Parts: sequence; C-alpha cells; structure tokens
Amino acid sequence: MNFLEQKILADGVVKPGNVLKVDSFLNHQIDIRLMQKIGEEFKRRFADVQFNKVLTIEASGIAIAAFIAYLNDVPVVFAKKGQTVNSTDDKYVAKAYSFTHKKFNDIFVSRPYLKPTDKILIVDDFLADGEASKALIDLVKQAGAELVGVGIAIEKGMQPGGAKLRAAGVRLESIAIVDSMDPETGFIKFREQ
Repeated sequence: MNFLEQKILADGVVKPGNVLKVDSFLNHQIDIRLMQKIGEEFKRRFADVQFNKVLTIEASGIAIAAFIAYLNDVPVVFAKKGQTVNSTDDKYVAKAYSFTHKKFNDIFVSRPYLKPTDKILIVDDFLADGEASKALIDLVKQAGAELVGVGIAIEKGMQPGGAKLRAAGVRLESIAIVDSMDPETGFIKFREQ
C-alpha cells in the first residue's frame, strides 16, 4: 500500500453516490507534505519523458501541479472555469462536465500560455468519468502541443474515465486507484499496481 492509499484510508470519508471525500488533506485543506510526496512520485513516474509545462484545471489540481512543476523547474498553466473582466478573446476553449458539481463548464487557457512547441504533462486531483482530462487534452490538441501524459492523484477505477483514456492511448499514471467503496462500512478497495 502506497502513501496516498494509506492517507485515504486514514482520513478519507466514503459517501453515497461513489463520493470519496478527501477535503481534509487534498482539495479543501491541503496537506503540504503530502503534496510534496505526490510531486515526487509523479517526478519519478514521468522521469523518462521531457515536458516544459504542467497543465491542470482550477482549483483542486493547482497544488499538485505546483509541486510537480517546482520539482521539474517548469511553469504551471491552469485552465480557468469562468470568464473574468480581464479574460481575453484569444483563448482555447473546451467543455468539461464536472462529476462533483453535476454541470458543464467552459474551461479556457489563453493562447500565449499553450504553444505548438510545448510538451505538456496534465495533472489533476481526481479522475472519475474523465471529462476534465478529456477537456484538458482537447486544449492541448487545439494548441498543437504534445501531450506526454496524464498524472492523477486518485482515480475512481469503478468509473470509466481511466479506461477511456488508456483505450485512447494516453499514458495515464494514477497514484491511487479506488476499485470499490462502501459508504455503509467505509471500506475502500484499491487496485494493485
């Protein structure tokens, strides 16, 4: 059992509807030492590829992306979910359905931050149905950049996102893959890796 699986068992909460609450350490309150370990683990797993940018989606992926980027001395680019007064019209846009919020979001990255010469590593906190990853991959394709892989902290293996990405030939590295959860007992089964 790896460090993230241990943390999930210790502090995660299983809720009805395939919901795993990890907000006490991953996506509301952030355990910085855990983020450092996640960054180091992704650095190890993607040591054989070169990338010059880490791409994620706001907001929960930013902390993970920041540690990976720091350890690899590259910038983080994050796709924004909402328009602001200083948003530019010169941007790549994709639609992403949020499993957590049960709605579609237009996500975007301003064109100057994704270029055809970029080699991109996508990272995020969760992978469920794969919609956020699919939208981020779409942004990479629109830019003409190269996707080198996708790194996910927690993959819900009982949902189709991981299988879809792997079937599409995407290199996917997930630190913890949850194959089943029981909200009544709190039991969590992890996939052997």
